[in-house]
Amino acid sequence: MASIGTLYTTPEQANGKRIRAVAALGGLKLDLPEHYVHFEDNKKPEFLAKFPHGKIPALDGADGFTLFESAAIARYVAALPPNSTLLGSNLKEAALIDQWVSFGDHEIASHTNLIFQLVKGILTPYAKPLHTTLAERQLRSFKTLEAHLSTRTFLVTERITLADISIASVIHRALAVTLDASLRAQFPNILRHYETIVNQPQLKDIFGKAEYIEKALAYTPPAKEKKEAKPAAAPAPKAPKPAKEEEEEDDIPKEEPKPKNPLDSLPKSSFNLEDWKRAYSNKDTRGADGALEWFYKNFDAEGFSVWRVDFKYNSELTQTFMSSNQIGGFFNRLEASRKYLFGSMGVLGETNNSIITGVLICRGQDIKPVVEVAPDWESYEYKRLDLNNPEDKAFFEGALAWDLEVDGKKWVDGKNFK
Repeated sequence: MASIGTLYTTPEQANGKRIRAVAALGGLKLDLPEHYVHFEDNKKPEFLAKFPHGKIPALDGADGFTLFESAAIARYVAALPPNSTLLGSNLKEAALIDQWVSFGDHEIASHTNLIFQLVKGILTPYAKPLHTTLAERQLRSFKTLEAHLSTRTFLVTERITLADISIASVIHRALAVTLDASLRAQFPNILRHYETIVNQPQLKDIFGKAEYIEKALAYTPPAKEKKEAKPAAAPAPKAPKPAKEEEEEDDIPKEEPKPKNPLDSLPKSSFNLEDWKRAYSNKDTRGADGALEWFYKNFDAEGFSVWRVDFKYNSELTQTFMSSNQIGGFFNRLEASRKYLFGSMGVLGETNNSIITGVLICRGQDIKPVVEVAPDWESYEYKRLDLNNPEDKAFFEGALAWDLEVDGKKWVDGKNFK
């Protein structure tokens, strides 16, 4: 069988495995370079003449056709075999396949790669809030994928398509970085789908043995260099202080203990905020035995209050991802009130036509002592919600479930403070 060309990749590159798997299922021969050294050969003039960005995977076709970018190469290779079923049998199936390929690359793989670079010190400086945000977004994507696979064997049709191979390659990488034992227990259908794909007879040798980590990779700060201790000089004899000087030293005021936060002096509440945060994180928001049901069963309206929060300057918002980052910054600046506060805020609308809104659950009956720790707290308006009022209750539940809609603007992205 004649080769379709040479694929520049490395043996462990997940995107390279994706393309090789597509070729194998399509019955195509794809050569690998014998002596390729990454970070050296991809910087040489002859490589850059064909692939100017210097990235791999890169396909050097037998007919002289060259191509880079994993998704483009995989799609091209999937279309080469006569009567290929890897791209579906009609336009709708082809679109759905493209949908899941894009979802895997942008909603799962991108977060895996950024988290890896953060914890390994490639992307500096390390920022814990950024790491947390990436992990939360990836978790949301895992939940979407799990729900879809809970009712089907494959992603689009009744047989393996490019979508299945692409998602498997993405999960293969995540298993070694973020998808640890605790997460795998939550997503049995993702694991079932992954193992179904990689254990196909034509693909076993390509994917190899997966690395199932027990704990997600975490950042370890570099060890500080220890300075050699200098030999201590002999203490000089102290001259006795005059009595007056001793009296003056006694007059120096001692540092006063920090005042206790007045929120800590409130009467004890039956509503445990940390228990609520765990319930919200581990349960579906709506439905039987969901987080909202837990909340209404346990909420103490005398010890806590619920507030709607709206950004005052929505007309200045542009890109929705930038607005989402703004929420993250606001939440970071609320850190000092973490034990008194829970929040769920989101961006609703579209680019250049969006709003920031959401809800806060805070200790006590006044929002100001809780939020004024953030320097920009006055950039937001706060309105107390009455959960006995149907409109207020619907807003509260929508903000927690991330399906809130305001004046025709739908929820685009959100963040939690917990």
